[in-house]
Amino acid sequence: MGHPPRGTRRFVGPGLDPVVLGPRPGRLRDRRGRGARGPLALPGPLSPASVPLHRSPRDAFDRLVAEVLEALEPHFVRETDDVDVVVEEAPLLPPEWDERVPSSVVAQHLSPARLVLYRLPLSRGCTSRADLEDAVWEAMLDGLAQVWHVPPESLDPR
Repeated sequence: MGHPPRGTRRFVGPGLDPVVLGPRPGRLRDRRGRGARGPLALPGPLSPASVPLHRSPRDAFDRLVAEVLEALEPHFVRETDDVDVVVEEAPLLPPEWDERVPSSVVAQHLSPARLVLYRLPLSRGCTSRADLEDAVWEAMLDGLAQVWHVPPESLDPR
């Protein structure tokens, strides 16, 4: 009988044949919550763009914002006011701040106007991906409606 594959343990009981069971305990543990690591999460011949587990929450949020912007692209062509959409982690607030943390801010005094979406305040209040999608859509529609002086319902293509 040969050795078990690397990364597995062999358990032998009295009078029993050797049994090869799954990976060693702790080998696949996600200690710090950063997702899958190592060769399984890297790009390869079967998944050239890598598996989705390799994407960080920041990358997933950026992709979501890009999807929303793509769906709203016809409005960017029609409207005359240019808008920059920016994603940041969290707003810089003074220590004495005691109000609700904003999830987005519109800076109309800049040229072009800027809509800033804050990833952490938006994602902290959501329990699922669908909730996060709705929150991003709502923040994006409200901000663009404020810049373009139209009701948010007129921009929503969903």
